[in-house]
Amino acid sequence: MFEQYGLYIDGSWRPAADGAVRKVFDPATEELLGTIPAATVEDLDAALAAAQRGLKIWRGTNPWERGAKIRKAADLIRERVQEIAALMSAETGKPLAEAVAETNASADQFEWYAEETKRIYGQTIEGRTPDVRMSVVYQPVGVVAAFSAWNFPALLPARKIAAALGAGCAIIIKPAGEAPGSCMALIQACHDAGIPAGVVNFVCGDSSLIAPYLIGSPVVRKVSLTGSVQVGQEILRLAAAGVKKVTMELGGHGPVLVFDDADVEAAARGCAATKFRNCGQVCISPSRFFVHERVYDEFAAVFAEVANGLKVGRGHEEGVQMGPMANARGLITAKEMIQDAVDRGAELLAGGGTPPGLDRGFFLQPTVLGHIADDARIMLEEPFAPVAPITSFQSLDEVLERANALPFGLAGYIFTSSLRNAHVAAESLECGMVGVNEMLLATAEAPFGGIKESGMGREGGSLGIKDYLEPKYIKMKL
Repeated sequence: MFEQYGLYIDGSWRPAADGAVRKVFDPATEELLGTIPAATVEDLDAALAAAQRGLKIWRGTNPWERGAKIRKAADLIRERVQEIAALMSAETGKPLAEAVAETNASADQFEWYAEETKRIYGQTIEGRTPDVRMSVVYQPVGVVAAFSAWNFPALLPARKIAAALGAGCAIIIKPAGEAPGSCMALIQACHDAGIPAGVVNFVCGDSSLIAPYLIGSPVVRKVSLTGSVQVGQEILRLAAAGVKKVTMELGGHGPVLVFDDADVEAAARGCAATKFRNCGQVCISPSRFFVHERVYDEFAAVFAEVANGLKVGRGHEEGVQMGPMANARGLITAKEMIQDAVDRGAELLAGGGTPPGLDRGFFLQPTVLGHIADDARIMLEEPFAPVAPITSFQSLDEVLERANALPFGLAGYIFTSSLRNAHVAAESLECGMVGVNEMLLATAEAPFGGIKESGMGREGGSLGIKDYLEPKYIKMKL
């Protein structure tokens, strides 16, 4: 499946220097999809050297020309949407419709930053005397080492690659080994769009070798990661040694506050559809449902009805709404969390086991847990699975305290018809993004990111390019 690709270094695809490969499996069947190169130190040195050369070319390329090439990459991704989506569905198991939507969203990132590259505005500061001129200019931070996760294998790399290119940086991207093909397709689009050799480089293989080596190199001046909190903590330690600029989008545990003045049925259906998107493997997935006690029963019943009605299967099959989880370890953890919740008194309202007829692959029924205790494991740890824990609350102050009790702060959601509840709750939730009567937050034109242990910096929107730039203050006396 990945035969036409490999490592992409200095403008061409190649095998690993020693010919080593790693296997990639289909999460729906557990069968081999193909193999990818496992980069060696020699390959990483080649990528670093290529990025150094590419940086000199790209940062000197005028913004209009940079923008035109980035926009061409966006166009090519859209032209190849069906091909890329089919590859993505195979390596992740996600339904084909979701894969198409993600591919188009990836193209949006390239289109957005094709435009932003022409809008890197500086600042003029009035001098205190007539003979003084002061200004601030923004310059590319340099070579970027970027690492992305498997749950959105095209969109997550696209956010990093497109922003780096827009800022005038060179980048070395390392995707997750479970789903490398989608990122490979983006790199091919960049190649075909005429991005110069060395500006974009792609490596894959052993993360425990690649991450420390790239981050430890003096060539790399910026690190971008989408991953777990634990991985983020380790990357921060590595980056600190070289005082490198860091952007991190880490885990979340999104609280949902459903007030008694909300449209309860619409809220339940919207929450259920969003919860089970991508099999619940979404960093901003709604994952702790706090429902006012007066409407709890209605909300829980509708939520369970939606869960029970979802069609689960292989992503390319007609009508499938939810595919498998990405790997065995995630499935094992999800089942452990379900059992822990039930042992603590939670009510199993839907799912909880393996879907009928899907004994192979990493499948789990859409699961709903009711009347769950706040100290259940799934209420404390990010589930990253198609499991929805629902509990009740009585007052605004109470639910805000419970929602903010965890160290995560990525996304939160509110359902209400009260302007007071909407404003107070949105301003009080400790997270980087809030949806009010809305759950689809990610879009190219808006900043994406979290606070507390959910990360630092922002991707997307006009803020996203700032993390790939350094401000330089210039004072001149005439």
